[in-house]
Amino acid sequence: MPSRRAPIALVLASLVATAGALPAAAEAFLSKREALELAFPDADRVEHRSFALDDEQAEQVQQLSRHPLESRLVTIHTGFVGDRVTGHAVIDVHTVRTLPEAFMVVLTPEGAVRSVRILAFHEPPEFRPPDRWLRQFETSGAGEPSELLRVGARIHGIAGSTLSARAATGGVRRSLALYEVLVRTAETPVANRERSGASPGVGGS
Repeated sequence: MPSRRAPIALVLASLVATAGALPAAAEAFLSKREALELAFPDADRVEHRSFALDDEQAEQVQQLSRHPLESRLVTIHTGFVGDRVTGHAVIDVHTVRTLPEAFMVVLTPEGAVRSVRILAFHEPPEFRPPDRWLRQFETSGAGEPSELLRVGARIHGIAGSTLSARAATGGVRRSLALYEVLVRTAETPVANRERSGASPGVGGS
């Protein structure tokens, strides 16, 4: 059986190219540039901050999301109008059954889900989560209890596609956790972090 790492690496390599489309084998695809234009239609610039999560950060993300990380290399895309942040976006690539999907989770400046858009889906198309189902995640926030943001609680399942529903839910929860660890913590004043017991954020501004 082929390794899962190969197709995931292929999707990630395709996403790195700003204008390159995702592999033609995907059931749905957008280039990274097209996806970011849809994520930040009014922004006059988009900044890209790359992180290599250390052990503590990776553990924080996994504890908050209650889902494993498939990569410690993370990029947070942030849209600006002048000096004002209009939102953040995370591209999450993960295995559904045996093949990967990639989608972009767009967050408000405060960390609530604005939209979830599938960029590539390599499983059979009948297992792809429909857009109407993905809209369930809208308004979910970084501080929302993880036990609510799960299939069977706040999130309805997909008939015949349980693994797709769980994989997508895990990807959204990871994106919210990454915002919490890499964005919100970094923006919190040091004195407040010390009072709350939060760990300092990483660099990359």
